[in-house]
Amino acid sequence: MFKVRSKYLLLIAAAVWLIAGSQVMRMGIEVMAAGAAPLWLLVIGIPATFVAFHAMFSKLVAKHAARIHGYGEEKMHVLRFFDVKGYIIMAVMMGGGIALRSFGVVPGWFVAFFYTGLGTALALAGIGFVRQYLHREDVAPVRCPVTGHAR
Repeated sequence: MFKVRSKYLLLIAAAVWLIAGSQVMRMGIEVMAAGAAPLWLLVIGIPATFVAFHAMFSKLVAKHAARIHGYGEEKMHVLRFFDVKGYIIMAVMMGGGIALRSFGVVPGWFVAFFYTGLGTALALAGIGFVRQYLHREDVAPVRCPVTGHAR
């Protein structure tokens, strides 16, 4: 039940990361639009957050894509696009973010730049999964559009 060819797990992962990234980015932009952060902080903070998370997410895309490619053409459960560790990390990040915002632990200026940079990195990782899906063995390795490194 709920099994798909393993190569489609890459598209499922892409959809999850793109949706998550766009929603996180939207939250950051909404706070930014409310004027919660000075412009200089956004100009520095958004790119810094993006670069830090893009480096981490690029490695995760490569790791998960290699694992999914290793399944071959076999049909897998739709939730196998992550491993157990990936689901734990996702739950901790989401739960932590929700808790920090809900209890007012982080100020609006932090949410504005952090969520915008994080969401952008997540969305780009989603695009990385699409690129991995389109990747064929007979073409050059998939390269990160930001850093140019092969994945």
